Amino acid sequence: MERVIAFPLMGNYHVPAKFLFSKISNSRILDSPTITSKTIELGSKNSPDTLCTPFKYTLGTYIECLEMGANTLIQMGGGCRYGYYYELQEKILTDLGYKFEYYNLVSMGHTDLKKIYKILKTINPKLNVIKSLYYLGITIKMIKYMDTLEDYIRENAGYSKSNLEDEFNNMLSSFSKVKTFTGLKYNYIKYKRKIKSIKINKPKDNIKIGVIGELYTLMEPFANNNIESILESFNVEVKRFTNVTYLLFEKGRKSKRYLKKLKNIKYKMGADAMDNIYYTKYLIDNKYDGIIHIKSSFCTPEIGSMGIINKMCEESNMPVLFLSMDANTSCVGFETRLEAFYDMIEMRKRHE
Repeated sequence: MERVIAFPLMGNYHVPAKFLFSKISNSRILDSPTITSKTIELGSKNSPDTLCTPFKYTLGTYIECLEMGANTLIQMGGGCRYGYYYELQEKILTDLGYKFEYYNLVSMGHTDLKKIYKILKTINPKLNVIKSLYYLGITIKMIKYMDTLEDYIRENAGYSKSNLEDEFNNMLSSFSKVKTFTGLKYNYIKYKRKIKSIKINKPKDNIKIGVIGELYTLMEPFANNNIESILESFNVEVKRFTNVTYLLFEKGRKSKRYLKKLKNIKYKMGADAMDNIYYTKYLIDNKYDGIIHIKSSFCTPEIGSMGIINKMCEESNMPVLFLSMDANTSCVGFETRLEAFYDMIEMRKRHE
């Protein structure tokens, strides 16, 4: 029987994930369906109410993928209690009658290379280690290229008449077809030039807002009601710190430095809570105009950070908006709150 692999969506990172697994798994990679209200309904219906929203989103995606013919599910994350969720999700899906194999590559926030090798060897007994490392290197480079350009787009998309994201999506399409480091770099440079050649009309006193919070809700547009696109429509420069480059290659090193620079906490608080407290300090020190903290419902680490962040913002006279997302969050009410927050910042900035 043909092995069909599927994994949940999170932003644009399905592109490098599909690229890597298509090269090393000797299996068919299923294109996970776009997250919709049906996905959330399926996930929420079969999940305990008090579990965080990412659990419900990913469970709903798994159900849709299994219905489409997937028989192997891959989870690639879990720096908080989500790292334990795969066992519960596996039990729920089994109880629903699905037949599948489930592999978690990252558990309890740690990456065990021996464990990953054993999993990949199980999926593809003919796994070629040298070939796999080669394509892993291309995938890592691809992720870093993506994150670099997305940072640029967030800062400038609100000030361009052309759609920067159209060229970015064209770049992603080209990335999915590359075979070598040279081909990857060629396409990156090609689309980087196209994107940076687009005229940006950014005023010197533009409004700058930092968006911080729980990683899944930050990086999956459907989970945050496309908050970045909404802010860009208000002509706002957006700063977002969390991406896969940071989580996989920088977090361990930078988190220790962040903790030393913070006076109001002495210990890491789990997941990205301590990081977000540091980001708050950074945004205050660098004279940003506002901060939006966004998380999924029942996200314990972020609940612990909110009181500290709120106090820091009060002491620095920094506007802050806390948004908690769940399966029933209204898009209309969400946009209204964002618009009101922007209007308050804009009036304050004009008054100053």
